[in-house]
This record gives sequence, C-alpha cells and structure tokens, in this order.
Amino acid sequence: MLETDYKFGEVHALANQIETGADHVHVKNIFSTPHGGVALVAFKAGQKLDTHTAPAEVMVNVVEGEIRFTMIDRPHTMKAGDFLLMGHDVPHSVEALTDAKLMLVKIKA
Repeated sequence: MLETDYKFGEVHALANQIETGADHVHVKNIFSTPHGGVALVAFKAGQKLDTHTAPAEVMVNVVEGEIRFTMIDRPHTMKAGDFLLMGHDVPHSVEALTDAKLMLVKIKA
C-alpha cells in the first residue's frame, strides 16, 4: 500500500518540502510502500545522526549544503548534487558541515 500526502502528477520544488530546525534533525516522508520509499532529511550545520543501519538499499542524494557521510568507518564529504549508494544493514553516520538537505531513496529486497 502506497502512503503519501502528495498527489500524483503535481510538481513540487524538492528542497522546499522540508525545513531545517535547531532542535533536531527533521525527516519527512514523501512516499512509502512495503518495499521502500523516498524521504527528505534536513540538518542545521553541526547536527548529526550517530552510527546506525538501514533495513534497505539506499541512495543518498544531497539536495542542498554539505555533509560528511561515514560508511563502514570511511568518511565521504558530499555537497549538493552528489549521491552515493549504500547496501542494507551497512553501519553509517551523517554530520552536517553546513545547513543541508538530503533525499533518501530506500528499496527493500
């Protein structure tokens, strides 16, 4: 079952769908299904997500700003327009070097 607050066929500016907040990292689902989905994540500079895993294959796409994405203890500095692919259950963490917004595409096998 598809879950979304958006209507198919409507055009939206991606970065405008989520705002950063000083209190915590913000996450907004664009859509989800039992097989994955798309989410936006917004960080203020200096905010972090500690090491964790995801139960899906993930494409991490930087929409705005710059982050340090550490995967299996290997840091990657990423900026707007960059993306990487990550397998399921891979340990990773994220630190915002500037205010930043990410789009995550998640696919469950």
